[in-house]
Amino acid sequence: MHDELLDLLLGLDGVRQPLRYHPEEDALYHSLQVFDLARRESDDAVLWAAALFHDVGKAIDGRTHDEVGADLLEGLLAPRAVWLVRHHLDLLREPRRTRRKYRGTRELADLERLRRWDLGGRRIGIRVLSAEEAVDLLVHSAIDDDERNVFTR
Repeated sequence: MHDELLDLLLGLDGVRQPLRYHPEEDALYHSLQVFDLARRESDDAVLWAAALFHDVGKAIDGRTHDEVGADLLEGLLAPRAVWLVRHHLDLLREPRRTRRKYRGTRELADLERLRRWDLGGRRIGIRVLSAEEAVDLLVHSAIDDDERNVFTR
């Protein structure tokens, strides 16, 4: 599983993003920044996983990367993390509908945090972990508690 996740993440290396929205350009660098923000603000390893892998679908298709990424992660990450990857653009695309639909739920709180970290992970020239270090840290922080287990196997 470790190697599968690392391969998915490394697929983002060199994937360029529009400068207008991503001055940091590289999708891997962006994802590692988002992961770092999640680690600083939360002890929830499932949120860390969603932050780290939220854009893995960009290695295949930028336009539908949320759906593609979730499909790639199905069976590797916990259902909650996969759901967050699949829906991480909902607050961008349909903020009112999303807030109304998930009002008062953990899903909305998680989406709002992930959205904030996604927007914050657009800096140039900051130090981030390597992809290997990030996946290792995620694997070693996984908790056996069913509610917060990061992995499905």
